[in-house]
Amino acid sequence: MIKQLDKNKITERVTLHVTGINEALANTIRRLIIDSVPTMAIEDVEIVQNSSALYDEMLALRLGLIPLTTDLKAYDLPEENDKTFGSERSAKTSVLLKLSAKGPCNVYAKDLKSKDPKVKPAQPDLLIVKLLKGQELEVSVTAILGRGKEHVKWSPGLCWYINYPKLTINNNSSKFEEFKERYPPQIFKNDKIDKDTIIENNLIDTVEGICDDVVKVEYEPDEFLFFIEPWGQLSPREMFTTALQLFEDQLKELDEKLK
Repeated sequence: MIKQLDKNKITERVTLHVTGINEALANTIRRLIIDSVPTMAIEDVEIVQNSSALYDEMLALRLGLIPLTTDLKAYDLPEENDKTFGSERSAKTSVLLKLSAKGPCNVYAKDLKSKDPKVKPAQPDLLIVKLLKGQELEVSVTAILGRGKEHVKWSPGLCWYINYPKLTINNNSSKFEEFKERYPPQIFKNDKIDKDTIIENNLIDTVEGICDDVVKVEYEPDEFLFFIEPWGQLSPREMFTTALQLFEDQLKELDEKLK
């Protein structure tokens, strides 16, 4: 069973309560999310004009690390279709973006104009370079699908987990006032320790071991809290469900090879 407990409106990080799995499966899902869920990223960079302060290599690096929104249904991995370069890549595996600017100005990720409106910078206000008067920048880039295990620019975000904590809170403990100041202020509501706030803000480690009579922490062996924080290419839901689909596909492939 999977239940969403919390979503951070700023970082888009979600907290999931997952039950009925073991440590091995939990770690498999985590690694699939980080390493194997494909996303779009800039791979080929053609620099037509660059008189900015950045070397061509540094400019290409900055462009490659810009997160791009990804439509997994519309594109294939190049390894499944072609491995050509730049404009020679097929429309099924790549999308072309162009940027042209003249100083003085700041050049942002949003200045990259994509041929596919579904593939665009996920963080539009990321600064690429500052152009002074007389400086120009003109580039043509090609984005393709890739996986985080090939390069971190294709990783969709962070994912980590912990065993689900079983919290026993006694706000009426005789030791409450004595240990109150040792607990982080974020866990209090109306001057009482709140269980849900501890879990939602991932503050279990900060309350464990201070005083078991006030807050006692135990862990469920077959229940986990997953924390998924996207870079913007995909939603946490897409990251998690795609990882599960990849795992299912791998199991089917293994089953066929064993027959």
